[in-house]
Amino acid sequence: MSIKAAVFSDTHGNIEYALAAVRSYRPDLIIHLGDHAWDADDMHLEFPDIPMFRVRGNCDFATSARDREVVPLGPVKAFITHGHLYSVRYTTDSLVYAAQERGCAIAMYGHTHIPDNSELGGVKILNPGTAGCGSHLTWAAVEVNDLGGIMTEIREFKLH
Repeated sequence: MSIKAAVFSDTHGNIEYALAAVRSYRPDLIIHLGDHAWDADDMHLEFPDIPMFRVRGNCDFATSARDREVVPLGPVKAFITHGHLYSVRYTTDSLVYAAQERGCAIAMYGHTHIPDNSELGGVKILNPGTAGCGSHLTWAAVEVNDLGGIMTEIREFKLH
């Protein structure tokens, strides 16, 4: 039995596409990587039975969301953060190190609005891009199987 997660970042008040993605993908959990962390609260109201994990971004003030979290994904753990505290615009080295320190197989971040689906130092790196602003909106689908196999995919929203 695999665990499915829908991962969003940088919604900036626009959750219409994210809601549609959750409806069609039907994940076991939702992860929001900040910038408008309160959008995660609105998404959770729409899907109260789906566990929601969220972190604060550099544009998030007056939110109870933390800067970083460790999220269980079946047999593996994911380190989630917005990324601005790890200088991800320039390198993902410190992000990967933070994930390794916490025993995480995946490091998820946002902030740059640029999708990233790569690997470094044995850690899967995932940035879903931006789900809320710009002309190229994306999100990430994640599946982890019982043996710890990880599948990550960047998916584009169909804009209308």
